[in-house]
Amino acid sequence: MSGPTVVIVPGLRGIAPEHWQERYAARVSDAVTVPFPAVDDWHDLAARSDLIDDTVRSVNGSVILVAHSAGVLAVVHWARGRAAGQGPDGQDSAGGAVARVAGALLVTPPDFGVDWPQPHPRPAELSARGWEPISRRRLPFPSILAVSRDDPLARYRTGAGLAEVWGSRLVDLGDAGHLNPASGYGEWPMLEPLLTELSSRVVG
Repeated sequence: MSGPTVVIVPGLRGIAPEHWQERYAARVSDAVTVPFPAVDDWHDLAARSDLIDDTVRSVNGSVILVAHSAGVLAVVHWARGRAAGQGPDGQDSAGGAVARVAGALLVTPPDFGVDWPQPHPRPAELSARGWEPISRRRLPFPSILAVSRDDPLARYRTGAGLAEVWGSRLVDLGDAGHLNPASGYGEWPMLEPLLTELSSRVVG
C-alpha cells in the first residue's frame, strides 16, 4: 500500500522555483501543491483555506501537509474551521477533508508581534484579512513544527509556544533565517527525514 500524498502549502511568496518546497515538488512526481489564490485574494485567509480544502479533497487517500510561513497559519485556520467535516459553504460533509490528514510538517510560521522587513506585507495588512487571532487549539492530526532561532519574521519563543498549544513536536532549526532562498535554503536537508517520521506514524 502506498503512503500518504504530500500536499505542499506555500506561503505568500508567489512562484519561486528555488524554494525548497518547489524543488521537492519538481522531483517527487506524486506531490501536489496548493495553488495560489487570485491576485485580488492574495492576502485573503478564507480564499487560501478554501484552496487547501479543494486540494486535499482532490487527492485519493491520506495526505501529509508541508506548509511554510503563512501557509502554516492557513493550515491551522483551515483545520480549525473544517475539523467537524464542514465544506467551504458551511454544510456538513461526511468524511471531511481534515480527516484525510495523516500529519503536517509546519515550518517557520510568521509572528504578528514582529515588524516584518520589506518586501513582506505589514502584519496589520494580514490581520485585516482575517489572519488573527491564530488558533491556540490542539491540531486534529500529528504535527511537527520547525522553528528558526534567527527568523526575521518570528521570535523563537512564539513558535515554541505554538508548538505546545498545537500539540506539535518542536524542532529547533538553529540559525536558519526564514528557511527560504534568501536565507540560503534552496534545498532543505531535514525535509525528507521529517517526512519519513510523519509517514512512519501512519504505518505504525
